[in-house]
Amino acid sequence: MTDPSAAPYDPREHSRILLDGPDRAAARAMLKAIGFTDEDLSKPIIGVGTTWIETMPCNYNQRELAEHVKAGVRAAGGTPMEFNTIAVSDGVSMGTEGMKSSLVSREVIADSIELVARGHLFDGLVCIVGCDKTLPGAAMALARLDLPGLALYSGTINPGVVRGKRDATVVTVFEAIGAYRVGKISLEELREIEDASCPGPGACGGQFTANTMSTALEFMGISPGGLNGIPATDPAKLQAAHRSGELVMELVNGGVRPSAIMTRAAIDNAIASVAATGGSTNGVLHLLGIAHELGIPLEIDDFDRIAERTPIVASLMPGGRFTAVDIHEAGGIGLVARELIRGGVVDGSTRNIDGRTLAEVADAAVETPAQEVVVSFEHPIKPTGGLAILRGSLAPDGCVIKLAGHERRSFRGPARVFDSEAACYDAVRAQRIGEGDVVVIRYEGPVGGPGMQEMLSVTAALVGEGLGGDVALLTDGRFSGGTHGLMIGHVAPEAALGGPIALVKEGDEIVIDVDARRLDLLVDDAELARRRTEWSAPAPRYTGGVLAKYAALVSSASEGAVTTGARLAANLPGRVDS
Repeated sequence: MTDPSAAPYDPREHSRILLDGPDRAAARAMLKAIGFTDEDLSKPIIGVGTTWIETMPCNYNQRELAEHVKAGVRAAGGTPMEFNTIAVSDGVSMGTEGMKSSLVSREVIADSIELVARGHLFDGLVCIVGCDKTLPGAAMALARLDLPGLALYSGTINPGVVRGKRDATVVTVFEAIGAYRVGKISLEELREIEDASCPGPGACGGQFTANTMSTALEFMGISPGGLNGIPATDPAKLQAAHRSGELVMELVNGGVRPSAIMTRAAIDNAIASVAATGGSTNGVLHLLGIAHELGIPLEIDDFDRIAERTPIVASLMPGGRFTAVDIHEAGGIGLVARELIRGGVVDGSTRNIDGRTLAEVADAAVETPAQEVVVSFEHPIKPTGGLAILRGSLAPDGCVIKLAGHERRSFRGPARVFDSEAACYDAVRAQRIGEGDVVVIRYEGPVGGPGMQEMLSVTAALVGEGLGGDVALLTDGRFSGGTHGLMIGHVAPEAALGGPIALVKEGDEIVIDVDARRLDLLVDDAELARRRTEWSAPAPRYTGGVLAKYAALVSSASEGAVTTGARLAANLPGRVDS
């Protein structure tokens, strides 16, 4: 595969600076100490970056995959050098202070991949990714570096089998906790679900954030067509890893850079894939972040425009019936691409790093007869996509609502106000939230959290208690891809910066109107002005370390929560104009 727009390309453009000539003898000596030969060091050097970690199942198979990637690189004439970066498990840290580290890890992952690749002058890059923030983190690094490279998803976990049904995920456990708290199931039943729901390596099994971003990266073309969807424990995943090693050498030899693949049309395709599969609202944050690294203008309202024209054509959890393994067995994500291309809502001419177009990837998908996971464009599960962007007096800069998995298009009720997720969870556990309430969780945004933690513990507990369809929840934080129900996240400006959500009081009427794209607080302007005079910015929750650094640099959720450095620590926490 060659980039037709590229000038003649030196496959060792970077590594020859590091390794060639008498002046670089010391560098070669260091590398010979660990087994590299002169022949190895005369070939293109390919970084193989894993996010392996022993704190979760999501990335647990990546050491083995890395060996097969490296074998593919060697077979195709390159020299691989393995390195690793971090990951933070949303599922493990959910509902604790540890969750504040999750979104922050996306920036650290991108930064650390960049530093290793620049520091060691790699000629190409394969990033093996799994848990939620590793996928966008790697894609952001690839975009930033613009080195020939790709991202390979290490694969979904298999669904757990509970009482004979193969459909359990980690969200099943979170919802079971809520059911246990209200006496619907026993402690023994909760333990049974706990023990069976996560049966081995792989990332969370519904169309939660990891599988949402895996899908998006295939639609964007930076992951090999059809390889991400192979489950973690499927033997074919090892073959996919070997092929990825071969592919990166094709990219290096052809001078094909991520900027030639990750175009605006490819990003629009990725947005459509999120909408069409009822995917995670985290996809909004992450695709905004990737576009930022590419220098491609992208606004949150673009997500609304694309989702409005894109039907839901895949019945995937949490809003649908099936897991990521089920869609793989049905024929893969290519079936979704096929339907969206047929319907004219994605551009089938965009390129994949494997040399094919998205249309060719879709045409190669082999549909399993009588599969029920993916439906036709003409007979969709829902006529419009699984998310929408709302604005209004409570969210002047926008917010994201997830529409998959419920039918509510409007809601009006009294505010139940909490200044942290922990305070809200305590209220849910004590059954102090009732039908018709609008739960408001604030001071959990990118700055206020800091880190914009997810609210799955709260939302799953509400579902487990039987209130999932009877309450609404809004927050300046975010939601897990496993969340379903009338849930609104990313409310901007956030409370810590003086956004209107900071002025809400217990009992205020809040109106949600999806069709009008509105989120409004029914309090008159004079009263809001009075409240603003009484409001003061809260003290930062962290005054040192990485979380304080993040809070000082991070942008609004409406801009992807990227660390642009536009705000200085001296201005933290700041406030918006009234």
